[in-house]
Amino acid sequence: MKSHPRVNTLARCIGLIASAGASIVVAEPAALEEVTVTSQLREHTQLDTPTSVSVLNSAAIEARGATNLEQLLNLAPNVNFASGASRGRFVQIRGIGERSQFIDPVNPSVGLIVDGIDFTGLGLAASTLDMQQVEILRGPQGTVYGANALAGLVSMTSNAPANETFARVSAEAAQYGSHTLSAVTSGPLSEQLGYRFAVQNQQSDGYVHNRYLGRDDTNNLDETVARGKLRYQANDDLQLDFTLFYLDADNGYDAFTLDNSRNTLSDQPGWDRQETLAGAVSGLWTGNNLFTLKSVLSAASSDTEYGYDEDWTYVGFHPWEYSSTDNYLRDRDNLSVDIRAISTEASRLFGDSTGWVVGVYLRSEEEALVRNASFASQFDTDNAAIYGQLNTALSDRLELITGLRLEQRRAVYEDSLAVADSTDENLWGGNITLQFSAANNTLVYGTLSRGYKAGGVNGRIISASASNPAIGSDTFLFDTEHMLNYELGIKGDWLENRLQAQLAAFYQDRSDVQAKQSIFDPEDFSFDDYLTNAAGGRTTGVEAEVNYQASDALRLFASAGWLNAEFEDFISSAHVDARDDYTGEVTPISLNGRDLAHAPNYQFFTGAEFALTQNLSARLELEGKDDFYFSNSHDEKSTAYELVNARLTYRGDSWDVSLWGRNLTNEVVYTRGFYFSNQFGNNPANGYAPEAYYQLGEPRIAGVSASYTF
Repeated sequence: MKSHPRVNTLARCIGLIASAGASIVVAEPAALEEVTVTSQLREHTQLDTPTSVSVLNSAAIEARGATNLEQLLNLAPNVNFASGASRGRFVQIRGIGERSQFIDPVNPSVGLIVDGIDFTGLGLAASTLDMQQVEILRGPQGTVYGANALAGLVSMTSNAPANETFARVSAEAAQYGSHTLSAVTSGPLSEQLGYRFAVQNQQSDGYVHNRYLGRDDTNNLDETVARGKLRYQANDDLQLDFTLFYLDADNGYDAFTLDNSRNTLSDQPGWDRQETLAGAVSGLWTGNNLFTLKSVLSAASSDTEYGYDEDWTYVGFHPWEYSSTDNYLRDRDNLSVDIRAISTEASRLFGDSTGWVVGVYLRSEEEALVRNASFASQFDTDNAAIYGQLNTALSDRLELITGLRLEQRRAVYEDSLAVADSTDENLWGGNITLQFSAANNTLVYGTLSRGYKAGGVNGRIISASASNPAIGSDTFLFDTEHMLNYELGIKGDWLENRLQAQLAAFYQDRSDVQAKQSIFDPEDFSFDDYLTNAAGGRTTGVEAEVNYQASDALRLFASAGWLNAEFEDFISSAHVDARDDYTGEVTPISLNGRDLAHAPNYQFFTGAEFALTQNLSARLELEGKDDFYFSNSHDEKSTAYELVNARLTYRGDSWDVSLWGRNLTNEVVYTRGFYFSNQFGNNPANGYAPEAYYQLGEPRIAGVSASYTF
């Protein structure tokens, strides 16, 4: 029987890894590096942290060739993202997370913190420029982060000022007009003051050709990022860190076509822009033998513009055509402060058995939207929380960790259609964890954690109710969503720390799931969308990561996730498919047991790094993902795929150069998809018949990168 070409390609890649490893002279292997998790209340190494977390250090980021968080997410099990813009802005962890934002405000399920600054929902700010590590925590972070971390959290930390002066310049060139220039310099200014400054500009024409305009850059990237840091060691007891961040992204957005190709016909291609200025001040005070004081004060101001050509064609394309664009100007300002006291050995409680952490968190955010200069809204939120955690030693090897967070959240919404409403909620989350430190550097843990996602106002549905009698007042607000997470895990290092592994199994029970619904408006033949607490949900899964230093010359690594994320007792009135007729009416359908959107049943990442000579090394990667639904309102799916990536690096004394390629087999990958039913078809050439449309991910691309350190 003839084998599939993709299978042959994968078999050759696996054979290449095996043969390369076999050709290496085995020496006494070095131990793997220990990685510290900084996003928890107490810092621990990754293998001593009793939760499912992926930590990607600077070496992994460099080997991946990543310039933005979206290029790293496939390395972590059960993590996905949705595009619908120039980059993948929206992250889903274990099948939970938003996939888009248009008119109404969004209460995020996945938080994004960069150097202590809250960039949740602003994925363009997740630049990996001079990044020390990226931590992806899976499961509710109800004690540490609260309302914006129901599904999990992504925490990014850039490099601190160096003790010795150095400078590094880097450059990259690739197909599709891609080129990146960056520079980093760092060192001491005095005995007490150190600095670090990094800047980068990345440009690319993108992967589409606009046939109507005769351009290859309508879906381009043009991003400038700058980050500055100062570390002031005031005395032996006080350390202050100052961070300043600037982003100017002027990206194009011209991704969808009527034939699902890379050849667009838009006469008014869109854009995906963001300008951000943000800063943070972090303090560490150890002047009291009873506790250590940590604090972070951050502020961020972001102006974004997101627009697109709604008809995807040009005027004159067809006699039945329509021509329309959509544009969203959204300005967001937030201010947050987090202060926590961490016990020392001298202040342990209950007979020196218990360490403690107690903290206060305040956050204020203002979000202003202008859509097409005809609609405006204002959404302001204020959060105040107190939290604490106890680490109680029950024996030499058994520890009980208990955490609790109490949060008060007030949200006020008003818009230009005279809609004004507010919510005021008292929320709580926490965790109970039992961990056992077994012999041979092994940690076994069990966790019960509770997370929450705030309720809110359906501003659009309130304004639509004036003209649509089918809309009742019961749709104006939606309530808080809650989740209980049950998790068992084992992690450790063996073989003299040459083998590191972690395995977690979990079950998540969601109540009052916030799900999108629609009400048909016969007056203008349209649907009015809103959020409601219409369903429950259950999620079961397994996550595994392995890192093995087989020899000084060969390292093997892998991660894998299996996920079954389903609705429970959900009757959807927003679900459409090809059976819908031209009346535009949608028959309610049960989605009980159906997978959530953007929740593939499996995904994996594996590969090898091997030294061919003292200076020359190679890296080969294989990543894959199962198909998944694009939306909860239709049945269109992505396709399963496997990608092959490779990198060849030569390192000199103060310089390095790499040849690399991604998606070497040129697989077609879908990063966003929509189904246009009869009443909302988008192609006049076929009578606006129902069709599915897809945004395509990165094709095969190759390039060269280099850096020089002074």
